[in-house]
Amino acid sequence: MQLSPTLAWLLDAASDCRGADHLLAELGAHLVADGIPLAAGALTLKVPHPLIAKRTWLWRADSGHVIEALGFAPGGLAPDPPNDAGRRWLRDIARGEVHEDVAGRFDDGPLLGWIGPRPFTADEVEQLRQAARFAATPLAVLAARATLRATLDAYLGTRSAERVLAAPLRRDLGETIRAALLYADLRNFTSLSETTPPADVIAALDAWFDRIAGAVHAFGGEVLKFIGDGVLAIFPVLEASPRRACDAALRAAGAAEAGMTYLNKERRAQGLPPLSFGAALHLGEMLWGNIGAANRLDFTAIGPAVNLASRLEGLCKPLGRTVLVSGALAAETEMSLVALGTHELRGIAAPCEVFALEESQARIS
Repeated sequence: MQLSPTLAWLLDAASDCRGADHLLAELGAHLVADGIPLAAGALTLKVPHPLIAKRTWLWRADSGHVIEALGFAPGGLAPDPPNDAGRRWLRDIARGEVHEDVAGRFDDGPLLGWIGPRPFTADEVEQLRQAARFAATPLAVLAARATLRATLDAYLGTRSAERVLAAPLRRDLGETIRAALLYADLRNFTSLSETTPPADVIAALDAWFDRIAGAVHAFGGEVLKFIGDGVLAIFPVLEASPRRACDAALRAAGAAEAGMTYLNKERRAQGLPPLSFGAALHLGEMLWGNIGAANRLDFTAIGPAVNLASRLEGLCKPLGRTVLVSGALAAETEMSLVALGTHELRGIAAPCEVFALEESQARIS
């Protein structure tokens, strides 16, 4: 039996596609080249992600463009769209012309569908279904990759996940990077834990992490670690000047402070105590990579810059400030800051110039 060019490609090369969007576009182009009239196609994959339940890619034959639609998980950022959202998009492409939808389902897994500008013939329907059968294996490979990537993204962050996937699993691997660091934690968390039911403590932690991590991600940073009630985030320096990374870190800290102010209004309205926090920003170099035991690794950042950020955050309460900024970071930004003098930091040899956000009027009791 001689395979068509489409089936041969699905058998030999489709598993090497960089992602589901590329597979859908290339498969559609192959089918068109085989003589099947297509207006559009759709591919849906389920995703093990805290916010996203499924991802759908929609391909247009006339332009070759692929767009993506997300279906959010319960409790995610938005309601899950109806299951026929992709089909409605495909129908819009047809602009009222006669067409037909042929879908291939794979045991509660991927869903692959096609739209034609006219009804498909029986032979064309059989070709599409045969292509769907041959697509099962490369789609399974893509689904497995997507599952692995989504899992690593959720636990490590996007940049760290890329590093873990690209490098061997050895603890002697890492690189020195320059970044603006943000270290923050809640105040009086121990007493809150002692006097509050565990479920309420977890709810408070999740609300706090939503505000601080949301602010970090909104300005292009990445949460590297949740440490108890603390957060370590980085804004890598990707240009010759660190100004963009430093400004992003400062804006993220300000946004987190605004978010916590709003959260505390809600908590007071519910009869709950407010949550206060301290945050420190610093610019420096750190080793970013694997550490740990021979058979149990962790991907993190270590070095003097991380230590300084942690020690600087400890001055938030004595200085009555929510956000403190090191002299190293302050020197690389034109944003308005308030000078608080030079201070000794525990375990740090050299004194540190300390600044605060000008707009920050919060005081920590």
